[in-house]
Amino acid sequence: MIRLGLRLAVSGGREALARLAVTAAAVAIGVGLLLTTLAAVNAVHTQNTRYAWFNTGFTSAVREAAGESPAASGATGPVDPMWWLTRRDTFQGREIGRVDVALTGPRAALPPGVPRMPAAGEYYLSPALAELVDRTPAAQLGDRFPGQRIGILGKDALPAPDSLVALVGRSPEDLRALPGAALVDQVAAVSPDRCDDCVVGIKSSGTELILTVATGALVFPVLILIGTATRLTATQRERRFAAMRLVGATPRQVSVVSAVEATAAAAAGVLLGFLPFLAVRGRVAEMSLSGDRFFTSDLALTPWQIAAVAVGVPAAAAVAARIALRRVRISPLGVSRRVTPKPPRAWRVVPLVAGLAELVLFLLWHPSTVQGQTRGYLSAFGLIMLGLVLSGPWLTGRAAALLARRTQRPATLIAVRRLADNPTAGFRAVSGLVLALLVMSATIGIIGTMTAERGRPPGGPQYEHVLTNFLSNGYSDEGGPVSAGRPAPPELLAGLHALPGVTGTLLVHPAGRTVPIQVDGETRAGEVADCRELAAVRVFGRCAPGAETAYVASVWSGFRDNSGSVWPAAPYSAARAAALPVVNVIVATDGSQAAVERARTLVDTAYPAIRQSMTLAEGMRLSESELRGYQQLANVVILATFPIAGCSLAVSVAAALGERKRPFSLLRLTGVPLGMLRRVVVLESAVPLVLVSAVAIGVGLLAADLFLRSQLRYSLHALGGGYYLTVAAGLAAALAIIGSTLPLLRRITGPETARNE
Repeated sequence: MIRLGLRLAVSGGREALARLAVTAAAVAIGVGLLLTTLAAVNAVHTQNTRYAWFNTGFTSAVREAAGESPAASGATGPVDPMWWLTRRDTFQGREIGRVDVALTGPRAALPPGVPRMPAAGEYYLSPALAELVDRTPAAQLGDRFPGQRIGILGKDALPAPDSLVALVGRSPEDLRALPGAALVDQVAAVSPDRCDDCVVGIKSSGTELILTVATGALVFPVLILIGTATRLTATQRERRFAAMRLVGATPRQVSVVSAVEATAAAAAGVLLGFLPFLAVRGRVAEMSLSGDRFFTSDLALTPWQIAAVAVGVPAAAAVAARIALRRVRISPLGVSRRVTPKPPRAWRVVPLVAGLAELVLFLLWHPSTVQGQTRGYLSAFGLIMLGLVLSGPWLTGRAAALLARRTQRPATLIAVRRLADNPTAGFRAVSGLVLALLVMSATIGIIGTMTAERGRPPGGPQYEHVLTNFLSNGYSDEGGPVSAGRPAPPELLAGLHALPGVTGTLLVHPAGRTVPIQVDGETRAGEVADCRELAAVRVFGRCAPGAETAYVASVWSGFRDNSGSVWPAAPYSAARAAALPVVNVIVATDGSQAAVERARTLVDTAYPAIRQSMTLAEGMRLSESELRGYQQLANVVILATFPIAGCSLAVSVAAALGERKRPFSLLRLTGVPLGMLRRVVVLESAVPLVLVSAVAIGVGLLAADLFLRSQLRYSLHALGGGYYLTVAAGLAAALAIIGSTLPLLRRITGPETARNE
């Protein structure tokens, strides 16, 4: 029977070949998208692993091993320890990863992509940073890397092709004096998602949540497309298999033949599916799914993934064929004695309501762990998606029955009566698009609200161009800074005041103790500032009348507008305060690139720290980087699910026309105009599309609001015009896809189709 099935699939005439080609093409599109999704997930993991060596100074295992190293105590060992400091610098809002190292001997461990470690006065730059340094005035960027450039960092050292990375050699005396420097004797190689104390890269919980949501949102529509493709011309095959049953074929033999046909088409689609994957691989690498571009080689598939797709898709096609032909297996007259299927029952709405009820429950009881939250929300959204697919036929049937009672137009009456007779078939054509609308509405609702809540300028636009440098390393329970830098050298202030575009400088000093105050909700202050400098910067308030210095709370992040605050006087003279250590160096600029970057170079050279100076606007943008990643993810989900849903819709409508060409031909022979038949076809798809789409949008926004309230304590914000334009464009594209199949109606409903064979 396997040979017979293969012969029917490839040698059954033009119709069989056309069916094989269309099914294989549709499966190829779905497989191509599925392979691309899996490769993108792998690329995110690979890129995260490339961040591993940046965490060398942060991981306790590496630091403790270096402290116990024989070389550190003067004995001979396999490698010599080195001082290591990973820092974050900024240039025009772009992050620069900077690693300072100081060797204690000639045998140092090597990070990936580096032939030898730089000695004091030497440095490596990434290709993108080297190009940026070469075309930027040295006072703005190049002076931050003193010494000689000895090479370019290799590809293995970079998270992304355009990463800005510097590996700078220092002397041990200079580097070990800097806060945060650590003695290490190896380079970290553990991926950040498997490292508890790594600070660079994506943590495991975030990775799992992001990738699980993206994969789930993309794979569900792909499976619908593959399932739709394998059901092409199911009616014609049912008749043929019924004929086989009448001449003596057993149900098992019919099942084998149908499975072989479906499997052959799906297998051909799997092979063809690698072509679209290879074609879009380079474009996907440029899309910055994680916020940075990928190396094209990172978009790779594992052998297990290839094997799973190669075996799983044909197996799923065989199962779909078995389900589609279940009537033939039961009885050889199952097709001719076909009766109206039972109408969908109201129980189909239960999973949808259960998913929403689970989200409501999280308003009252919220899981305390990340794993519990992930499982809870994924199960709730999974129930909602499954419930929408199950309840779609019931909603379609109820709406069609209502319209049938209220309409007298022939085309509308034919369309809604068929929908009422078999609402499952009517909804199946639009199920992919409806699911895409649900995913898009929930995703944009959540991401848009998070962006609006977290992206607000905290202290107003007047704070954006203020450059701040934090040396406090946090604050104690009493509110005082944990650490501070040396007193400011006179040449630093002189250099800053000489820069064009610098409008004021402010040095913040530790007060030595915390004092009680009552200023704009602040109840204690542990820092002191010169009143003249405070007035020159302006945005952080002013001193009480007659004061020379003032106690100031830590308000330098711009989370609140303090321009009207009046700080109490402190018992310090300006000269005495200037001799104190420095907690913050604050520079007010006019916002020009030259002023900001030259001031940053001077401040960072005088006070190197793990977190280098940045303007408040740059800090706000960095805090939004996670949101930008989620926003990018939302865009990818939307851009991917709509084309998939469109392909499902086109395949479904074309299949429905092919299955009903004889009834339509008979209608034309009885005098029904072709225009009326076209209206019937459009209405059969448009009614469930518009109705269930409205339900999907409403459910998606409700689920987004429940998620935001339970997880983040936010309320859903109004969606922007872009969302409504996207929905309108998606529905218009769906109607256009339906309209594009109408020319087939004239060709397939000719008199020859109604002829008895």
